[in-house]
Amino acid sequence: MAKQKKLSKGQSRRISANHQKRLHKAKQQKADSKDITWQSDNLGPSEYAVVISRFGQHADIETEQGEILRCNIRRTVKSLVCGDEVFFRRAKVSEGDLAGVIETTEERRSQLTRPDFYDGVKVVAANIDQILMVSAVLPEFTPHIIDRYLVACEDMGIEPILLLNKVDLLDEQSRQHIDEILNIYRKLGYQVLSVSNKTGEGIEALKHQLIGKNNIFVGQSGVGKSTLVNTVLPNAEILTKEVSENSGLGQHTTTVSRLHHLPSGGNLIDSPGIREFGLWHLDVERVTWCFKEFREFIGGCRFRDCKHLNDPGCMLIEAVSSGNISELRFDSYHRILESMADGRAGARAPRV
Repeated sequence: MAKQKKLSKGQSRRISANHQKRLHKAKQQKADSKDITWQSDNLGPSEYAVVISRFGQHADIETEQGEILRCNIRRTVKSLVCGDEVFFRRAKVSEGDLAGVIETTEERRSQLTRPDFYDGVKVVAANIDQILMVSAVLPEFTPHIIDRYLVACEDMGIEPILLLNKVDLLDEQSRQHIDEILNIYRKLGYQVLSVSNKTGEGIEALKHQLIGKNNIFVGQSGVGKSTLVNTVLPNAEILTKEVSENSGLGQHTTTVSRLHHLPSGGNLIDSPGIREFGLWHLDVERVTWCFKEFREFIGGCRFRDCKHLNDPGCMLIEAVSSGNISELRFDSYHRILESMADGRAGARAPRV
C-alpha cells in the first residue's frame, strides 16, 4: 500500500475550518429547533422581569413576584446584560432547568460600558442609577483617577458618587488637605461621602444613599472596595462566584455581572471586570465636554483647532488663570488626553 501523503499546513487549516463550519451549522440547527419548540403552545402570556445574570444563551431573571428563573434568550434579542428589564414567556412544560424564554427588552435608562481593544465598546450592565467611585488615602489618594471616573460617568450619563474610604487613617492635617481637594468636586455639584469601615463613620449615610437605586462600586485595588461591599451586602462572598459561560454548570468558568438586593434597600450590581474605565474610544471633543466646568467656555477660543495648551486666545487657559477652572482638573484633562493617545496606539497594535 502506498504511503499516504502528509497534508500541508494550508490543507490542514482548510480541513479544520470546514470542520468548524459543520459544527457551527449543526449547533445553529439545534438552536433553531429549540426556537420552534418555544414558539409552540407550550408558552404562557408575556411577563415582566429583570435580568440578574447572563451567561451564554441563558439568563437568570427575577419576576415581579420575586421568583428567580433561568430562561433561554431568543436569537432576535441582540443584546442582554445584567440589569436589563425584559418580557418573557413562561413554559407550561419546562425543558430541563429552563423555565421559559426572554422575548424582548425594554429601552435602557443607562448602560455601563467598557471599551475593548478587539471587540469595541462592550455593555456590561444596564439601568445603573449611580456609580460609587471608591478612593482612599492608602495606597494613594489620586485625584487624576477620580477625574477619569468622572469623565466615564459623564459620558455614560450615570450619576457619580465620590466615596473617600479609610478616613480613620488620616490625621487632622492630611484630612484638611484632602478635604480642600474634594471641595473642588463639591463646588462642581458632585456628591462626596467620607467613610471608614473600621470606625463606622459615614456607613449609615452610605447605606441610605443606596436605597431605591441600582448601584455599582468601582475602584482600584487596595482602596477597600470589597470590604465596603461586604458591609452593605453581608453575603458578598457570592460576588466572585464563577459560573459556566454556556450552561452555568461550572466548566469553562468566567466571572459574570450579577444583581443583588441590599438589606438596607436598593440593589448592587457586581461587575467583576470593571475596576477602571478606559477612555481611548472617546473623541477629544467628548472628553472636553465631560469636564462639566469646561462647557461654558467650549467654542470660545480664538482658533477652532485650539489644543488648550499654549494656544493664544484659549478660553480654558484664561478660565484657569481667573480661577474658574482648577489647575488640578486642567492637569488631569491633559493627562487623560495623553493616556488616550497611548491607548489608541495600543488598540491599533496587531493581535498576537
